[in-house]
Amino acid sequence: MHYRYIVIEGNIGAGKTTLATRIAKEYGARLVLEQFADNPFLPKFYENPDRYAFPLEMSFLSERYNQLKHELTQPELFTSFTIADYYFAKSLIFARNTLQPDEYRLYHQIYAIIYEHLPRPDLYVFLHVSTDRLLNNIKRRGRAYESGITAGYLEKIRDGYFRFFSQEKDIRFLILDTTMVDFVENQEDFRKVKKIILEKEYPAGITRITL
Repeated sequence: MHYRYIVIEGNIGAGKTTLATRIAKEYGARLVLEQFADNPFLPKFYENPDRYAFPLEMSFLSERYNQLKHELTQPELFTSFTIADYYFAKSLIFARNTLQPDEYRLYHQIYAIIYEHLPRPDLYVFLHVSTDRLLNNIKRRGRAYESGITAGYLEKIRDGYFRFFSQEKDIRFLILDTTMVDFVENQEDFRKVKKIILEKEYPAGITRITL
């Protein structure tokens, strides 16, 4: 195992939670999943984004920091590595697309202070999936509060991730295009994805692989 702390990220509907969960189960790794379902501001935000964007993003910032600080700073003796389905920088990427400029400036100041106190992942995997397939995945899982998500919004989020990758020079980023595979239903596809993530050692910077 080359990595002790792996992040599986991706746009909305990319399958990051499913993949992280399957890998953790197979290898007995410590699994860190984003806790968002009980956020009281999330359904309100989708109904009235202008009013609830700032409290939503601030609540996510607080929740993510508290969870990651607890999970990543506590020693774990019985697992070989940690795998998470999000990274703290997700907070800034989404906030950039939801907050007004003055709100975002304040948010960014708070984020920057917190970010310095969290560990960086040994490998950051980004599941790149076409917008059409993301929309199909979102529709299929049927979360009511996601019904208003548009192609344009998904593309802005994608661009935000790519902007972040270009700015962070010391992290190993693996952009894995999984548009043409189905690691949820197809065991062979899952094996391929898992092998690419776990059995290769990548340099700092951006590596792109298409399956």
